[in-house]
Parts: sequence; structure tokens; C-alpha cells
Amino acid sequence: MSEQLKFIVEQLNKEPFRKNFNLITFDSLEPMQLLQTLNDVLSEIDSKQDIDIREELPEQTVKRMCALLSTLKYKPSANSSDVGTFGQGLISGSKPVVHPILFWLLQKVPELKKRAYLSRFLVKLEVPTEFLQDDVISDTYHQYEELVEGFKGYHKECEQLRTSGFSTAEIRKDIGAMEEEKDQLIKRVERLRKRVESVSNHQRMLEQARQLRVEKEREESLANQKQEQKNQLFQAEQRLQRSQQQLKDLRQAATDNNPESLMRRLEEEIKINSYMVSEKLPKELEGMRQTVQYLQKVASEPAMGHADLQELEDKIKEVDAQINQLIEKKMMRSDPMDDKLTLYRQQASIIVRKKEAKAEELQEAREELAAVERELRQRNNQTQSSDGEEVIRDDELKRLVARMRSKGTVYKKKRQEIAEMKAEYGVLQRTEEILRQRHETVLEKLKTMEAEKGIAGYSNTQEELERVSAIKSELDEKKGRTLDDMSEMVKKLNAMIVEKKSALAPIIKELRSLRQRCQELNQEHEEKKVQYESCAAGLESNRSKLEEDVKTLREKITQDENQYHYINSMSQIIEMQMQRASDEMKAYVSSDPQERKKAVREVYMKNIAEQELLGKKLREKQKVVRESHSANMEQMKLWRDLEQLMECKKQCFIRAQSEASIGQVIQEGGEDRLVL
Repeated sequence: MSEQLKFIVEQLNKEPFRKNFNLITFDSLEPMQLLQTLNDVLSEIDSKQDIDIREELPEQTVKRMCALLSTLKYKPSANSSDVGTFGQGLISGSKPVVHPILFWLLQKVPELKKRAYLSRFLVKLEVPTEFLQDDVISDTYHQYEELVEGFKGYHKECEQLRTSGFSTAEIRKDIGAMEEEKDQLIKRVERLRKRVESVSNHQRMLEQARQLRVEKEREESLANQKQEQKNQLFQAEQRLQRSQQQLKDLRQAATDNNPESLMRRLEEEIKINSYMVSEKLPKELEGMRQTVQYLQKVASEPAMGHADLQELEDKIKEVDAQINQLIEKKMMRSDPMDDKLTLYRQQASIIVRKKEAKAEELQEAREELAAVERELRQRNNQTQSSDGEEVIRDDELKRLVARMRSKGTVYKKKRQEIAEMKAEYGVLQRTEEILRQRHETVLEKLKTMEAEKGIAGYSNTQEELERVSAIKSELDEKKGRTLDDMSEMVKKLNAMIVEKKSALAPIIKELRSLRQRCQELNQEHEEKKVQYESCAAGLESNRSKLEEDVKTLREKITQDENQYHYINSMSQIIEMQMQRASDEMKAYVSSDPQERKKAVREVYMKNIAEQELLGKKLREKQKVVRESHSANMEQMKLWRDLEQLMECKKQCFIRAQSEASIGQVIQEGGEDRLVL
């Protein structure tokens, strides 16, 4: 249940709902708020449901929601249908009723949207057979059925076109491009034809070119045939491998199939089928019948107000109090033997529930297997009709292998569960035998005691009388209910027929005139549609041509602008260079020495002279350094030796001082000892 609530809250917080719920706020919603949330989800699926439930009576709200849920094929849970609380729970906004509906709706919103849309056109109107005897009504109804069938075909074509990936804009664009390419090819052909006509023997050359093209096409077709034959050979090898694998599997299976195992499998299958036929399917059928009866009863009941609801709640409280009293009485006079049997009864009920769940899983697996087999047969038929042989693509083979692996793991798990169930079933069967033996011994003791007391057969007679009286009372109640229901149903059907007749009479009169008007409007619509499509196609082609022209002109404009800016920049650079050259000539030719010094040539010559003078000085300095290098190195070596000699003398002087101080200390110590 918590996973269900988490899923509901997550989906309601997403687009397009945006409720901003969490588990606490959603669980603490009032019944009216919970119903409004359910109505919001239904309005997202069908826009007609976008209504504020506060402005609507509760009976109308429940009727509207039930109608939409039945259209969407929602099946209430078994508990709600058995107890009969679906309609009342929907009126009161009960969480056990509303939460499963929200969970089911939010799981498949897009699919339900599509189903709600199609239900407007595909759900046929129920017309009584008395009205269909009229020729006009029958013709109208047949036309209505034909329109419904036509809508089905159109809807299928529309879905195919949507999934095909094509659109009108793309198709028109492709057509325009192909027309332009066609015009270009025609122009090229004309130019080539004019060139070829001027050449001698052009007919013979054209014939040779035509033969060359034919041979190339033939070569391509032969290459395609070769590739197809390679593919067919590869597919045949794959089929051979699969057949060999199947033969190997069948041989292995045949080695394991002895008569005892076959009989054991058949017995298990017979037991499963007998359980399905005798227990499970009748229970499901009875549950569906009860659901239908309950829904008919809910639909036939009049609208309930707050007073009726209060009265029903009071009755429910009284019945609950009576049930509690009966349970207390039963517990007071309970037999200790029954208390001992409760454990085994609980185990037996658990086993029954597990058995029913496994039967449902088995039925679902069988249905899935049948669907897969039907799909496989359809694909085999399609491939055989197209190629005449069975072909399985690589991606389909991979998916099939993955599915088979998953099915294998599921099969192993189920097989293990079945083995555990069989072991538990054996234990419970043995327990049942022991309890049956005890029961028989208790019955024998009871019979002996009755014989001793002189009332033999009293217990059997009493049980038979109680059983017969219970059956009689149940039959009387069923008979009374069925008669009352039948009489009420007949009255309501007669009243509904009269109402429908009176309501349909003016509608039929209006329909005759509207039908002719509809035909005229349809014809006019078709004509206008053809005119519109032709005009739109012409305008679209003109628009595409104009767009291409505008595009080419814009490109040319950008190129011209770039060239203009480039030329303008180059002209400015050249003008600057010319201005500098003219200034240089003026300064060089001028008689004023100050102006001539400003010339670039003079500046450069001055710099060159200065650098040459500096270089001459540096070369002289380098010559002096080279000449005195050896003498300087010798002097540097003498100074280094002198430094080492002085360091050595320093060390000798320090060592002599330390030895003298040590001798003085020793001498003073000897004198001290003499004094002592």
C-alpha cells in the first residue's frame, strides 16, 4: 500500500497536475479534496470532466465518474465488489476505493486519453428494437454504424501516418527540391545535347554510352543478386543451426520422457485443469455476477441524500454491534477442540489463497503464451507471404533469447515454489487425515453416548433439519428478491421506452432536414478543401522559390560588403604609406639641417654610427682583457694560496692555545694534590 501511495504522489507532483503533495499531506486529505483530486485526473483524461464537484450534486458526480470508469474499462477490486461499498465509498470519498482508482489511472494516462477520445465516436447508441422497425430510423442507424466503421478505418490510417514519420511540410519541401533538381537536369541535358550535336559521329557515341549504362545497371543487378544469395545462404545456415539445436533438444527431451513422467505430468495438468474448472472459474463467474447485480442495483436505486446516508450509517452501526455481540457469544461457548483446529484452519485458508494466486498466475502465463504463439504465427505468415520462407532478424532473435532466458528464470522460480507448495500440501493433507480420524472417533463416541442415553441419531437429525431450514429460507429470500427486482426492472424499462419514444420523435423530424443540409455542407466542404489544397500548394512552391532567391541575394550582399570593407582598409593603409613617403622626401630634399635631421635616413645613419663606435670600444676592451688574462689568473692563484696559508696558520695558533690551557689545568691539579 505504501508503494501505491508513493507512486500516486510522484505522478501527481509531475506535469500536468503539479499538486506538490507528500505522503503525509496526501494521506490527510479530506474526502471532498480527495474526490476533487480524482476529478482532476479524470479531467486530464477527458476534458468534459473538468467540473468543480462542489457545484454538483454527489449523486451526479458518482454517476458521471462511474460512467467514465466503465468506459475506460476499470474493474473494481474484489473486496469492494463483494462487500458492496464501491458506490457508497465513491460518494463518501473513501480512501480504499479512491486510491486504487488513482493508482490505475495514473499508470496509463496516455492510453486512457486515447480510449476516452475514441469512446466518443465508437460507443454505439442503444436503440430499442421497436424503433428499428421504422424504415427511416433503421436507415439512419445503419448510416450511423457505417460512419462508425469508417471512423475506425480513418483513425487507423491516421495512426499509421503519424507513426510513419512523414509530414506535409517535409513532403512539400522534398517536392520543391525535386522540381528544382529536375529543372537543373533539363538545362544540363540541353547544354550537353548542344555540345554533342556539334561533334561528328555523336549518334554512335550515344549508342555506346547507352550500352555502357545498360551494362553497368546489369552489373549492379548481378551484384545485388549475389548479395541476396549470400543473405539467403546465411539465413539458411541459421535455420539449419536452429533446426539442429531443436533436434538436439527434442532428443534430450525424448530421453527424459518415460511413461511414468508423462503420466505424472498429465495427472498434474488434469488436477490443475479440474481445479480451474470446478473451483476457480465458478468463483470468478459468481463474483462477476454479483458485481453485475450490485451495479444494476446501484444504477436502479434513486438518488440518495444526506438523510439517507445518515440512515444507512446508523443501520451499519447497528449491524456491527449485533455482529460483535454474536462474536462474543460464540467465543463464550466455543469448544476447546475448535480452538485447537483454528491453527489448521488458518493454514488451510493460507494454502487455498496461495493455490488461487498460483492458479491466476498460471492462467495469465497461459494467456501470455497463447498471445505469443498467435504473434509468432502472424509473423511467420507475414514473412512467408512476403519471401516464401521464414526469416528471423538478428534483433528479434536477441529479444527472443532474452525473453526465453527471463522465462527460464521465472520457470525455475515457479517450479521451486510448486515443489514447496506440494511439500506443504502433503503435510496439510496428512494433517487433514489425522483430524478426520479424530473427528470420526469423536462421532463414534457421540453415537455410543446417544445410544446409552436412548437418543440415537439425534445429532444427525438435528443437523439435517438445520441445513434444510437454512436452504429453504435462503431460497425464499432469493425468490422474493428476484421477483421484486424483475417487477421493478420491467416497470423501469417500460418507462424508459416511453421516454425514449417521446424524446426521439422531434429529433427524428429535425434529423431529416439536417441530413440533407449535412450532405450539401460536406459536398461544399470537399470542393473548398480541393481549392484550398491546390492554392496552398501553388503558394508554397512560390514561397520556397522566393526564399531561395532571397537567400542567394543575402549571401551576395554579405560577400560584397566584406569585399568593400577590405578594399577600404587597404586604401587607407596605402594612403598612410604614401604620406610617410612624401614626408620623408620633403625632409631629405629640404635645405634646413634641422628638417634633414628629422628624416628617417638620417636617424638610422646616426644610430648606425653610434653602434659602430660602441662596438669599436668594446672590441678594444676585449683585446685588453685577453692580453691581461693570464697574468690576472696567476695573481688570482697566488692570492688563493696565500689565503689557504693564512687559514692554516690560524688553525695552528688556535690548537697551540688550547694545548697550553690544558697543561696549565693539569699542573694546577697536581699542586692541589700536593697540598692535600
